[in-house]
Amino acid sequence: MRPSLPAISRSLLLGALVALLLVLQAVAAPLALPAELRVGRQGVWLNELFPGDSSLPAVRVAEAPEPGKVLVLSRAQIADALKGSAAELAVTNFTGSAQVRVSRRVRRLEEAELLAILTETLQNGQVRDTGQLELKLSRPWPGASIPDEPFTVKFTDLPPAGLQSRNLLRFELRGEQESLGTFTVTAEAKVWEEVWIARTTLPRSLPIRDADLVRERRDTLTLRAPLAQFAADEERLELSENVSAGSPIYARMVRPRPVIRRGKLVDAIVADGVLNITLRVEALDDGAPGQVVRARNLKSKREIRGKVKDEQTIIISL
Repeated sequence: MRPSLPAISRSLLLGALVALLLVLQAVAAPLALPAELRVGRQGVWLNELFPGDSSLPAVRVAEAPEPGKVLVLSRAQIADALKGSAAELAVTNFTGSAQVRVSRRVRRLEEAELLAILTETLQNGQVRDTGQLELKLSRPWPGASIPDEPFTVKFTDLPPAGLQSRNLLRFELRGEQESLGTFTVTAEAKVWEEVWIARTTLPRSLPIRDADLVRERRDTLTLRAPLAQFAADEERLELSENVSAGSPIYARMVRPRPVIRRGKLVDAIVADGVLNITLRVEALDDGAPGQVVRARNLKSKREIRGKVKDEQTIIISL
């Protein structure tokens, strides 16, 4: 049997009254203002001010304070802010604290995390691909409170000559748009790299391919000269000086292997336009292709200079 029209009307009216009462109850419900609030960089939001009310929208009430500073908001200031940004949400029925102290949301920056980001930043900016940086703080890091937000490290003072075994590092932690603090630490550094080491005493003029060498991991910050770089089967290089056992092979210890030796008789070609004159000369220096060496004319005994072409020839330009 279908209900009569008056019964339907009464049912709809009752439902509307219940909904209206719920709306009025929600609007009239007092908002409890907390005494303390921590926020992110994006600002102070209405739904953060009153976290107990899930019906409130995300409306910004004020700018976030700077790191380390406190923003005090009274009930009147909050009501005025809502009038300006969302008039339909303007309310004055606050309970709880008369004002709220707003500060940034913070967390502890511990030594392990700091050391990891300092190492990564210096590896990418200073050491790059020359070795693997190992960093250790000389004194324990006491920790620091920083805003709980993403940050990067910007070094404000580094040793002019680059990283040393012991360093005074001054740096700034930066958020997306602001400084999160400046700090200074003393750190010990090592840069590990695989280098060539002489396993036995090696004589001058020994070809690299014949040298008793081994690759070892060494801290290159303790080595005060550039290191030699070459392949194990390098045929074009030799030792330029005697090398003691256990010594790293520095760049100064290696030279191109001469194809002309001092005292050897070779041809000197004098080039003058289309005219070439060949002389027999005695080499006075060792020389690799491309190097300039001294030579003596066998007839005139005059000393001349020429560029090594190959093991039998030097070129003299007029």
